[in-house]
Amino acid sequence: MLKKILSISGRPGLYKLISYGKNVVVVEGVADGKRTPAHARDRIVALGDISIYTTEGDKPLGEVFEEVFKKYECKAVDAANLKTGDQLRGFMADVLPTFDADRVHNSDIKKLISWYNILVGAGFTSFKNEEEKPAEESKEEEPKEEKAPKTEAKK
Repeated sequence: MLKKILSISGRPGLYKLISYGKNVVVVEGVADGKRTPAHARDRIVALGDISIYTTEGDKPLGEVFEEVFKKYECKAVDAANLKTGDQLRGFMADVLPTFDADRVHNSDIKKLISWYNILVGAGFTSFKNEEEKPAEESKEEEPKEEKAPKTEAKK
């Protein structure tokens, strides 16, 4: 799911991937639904490709969003209460206790909260990337019709 949600450098908000062109990508704002082009010169990153540094390695952003979703009982985070660096780090420690405090900056936490609130406001309830099933498994097995053996017509 997060592979189709994009962040575009220099533009506020999040965007949903609509289609590809030769040197352009058509995107739709998650919050407002307006379609606009994003050109090859724009830095575009899918949220599914982003991860948060932890002391045990990296944790995908989708899993962090899931933790926030559970912690805040499917509601948006009140960012007005998280103004100082200590408050932001306290929020992150509650949600992801193993986050790497040296490599995760306050601006990263603010962006995480902002993106989460945009997605929850747009009605998202699941943030994990679903594994794509191979084509053979995704098709329902259709009953095979047995053909009657061919008999030769007698002359």
